[in-house]
Amino acid sequence: MMSDQTIPVIVNGAAGKMGKEVVKAVSQAEDMKLIGGVDLNPDRNGQDVGEVAGCGPLEVPILNQLESMLAYATQERQLGVMVDFTHPDSVYDNVRSAIAYGIRPVVGTTGLSPQQLQELAEFADKASTGCLVIPNFSIGMVLLQQAAIQASKYFDHVEIIELHHDQKADAPSGTAIKTAQLLGELGKSYNPPKVNEKEHLAGARGASADEGIRIHSVRLPGLIAHQEILFGSPGELYTLRHDTSDRLCYMPGVLLAIRKVLQLKTLVYGLEKIL
Repeated sequence: MMSDQTIPVIVNGAAGKMGKEVVKAVSQAEDMKLIGGVDLNPDRNGQDVGEVAGCGPLEVPILNQLESMLAYATQERQLGVMVDFTHPDSVYDNVRSAIAYGIRPVVGTTGLSPQQLQELAEFADKASTGCLVIPNFSIGMVLLQQAAIQASKYFDHVEIIELHHDQKADAPSGTAIKTAQLLGELGKSYNPPKVNEKEHLAGARGASADEGIRIHSVRLPGLIAHQEILFGSPGELYTLRHDTSDRLCYMPGVLLAIRKVLQLKTLVYGLEKIL
């Protein structure tokens, strides 16, 4: 049942794999109202977003103009939210546009640089507008990261392996970068060198992240989203792993973020900050 407290939601990237799941989840949430779907695929323009998502007609057409949809959302009584699952090349401009219109962004697209995140944070601060940038909406991934923080007290050697489907555009994943950042904030350095390493093929040892942590990226069809954190010490290996088998696992986090972003006046990075 709709009420004056119902949250108006736009899904940007509505015809993508994650966008379709968000459309389903939002349309089934009692405290939310799906008011628009945006997608740049010309074949989807004008189609019913519910039929594209596979949840039946919702009488909401997919449009290919984000700014028009943002302007439309400003006419709602309640503050609107834009959920963005698009492409790293467009997400920065999408978020700036949403904030400019007073629409709260919930961003699942990864690939934003630290400089871009800083600029968006400053823009959100000036506009007193909440924004959530979430590298991974899985509750299980947050628990994995918290377990890694505990393990880091006892291990000085750690490497991260992230594995994703072959349509993921950015590497390393935002989740792996965030994991390395969390470990790097603990006031210690990792992987003290034992030998003078030489890479015979550039990148063989992975990317060097915060405090000497190495990240390795795998892209293959058949994968969805997976991450391993390997801790090593003499005589033992401690492995933490999270596997995604269905994108449904992200939806509780997405819905939580939509509700929480309305309470914010600035940019917040990471699902763990709102749990």
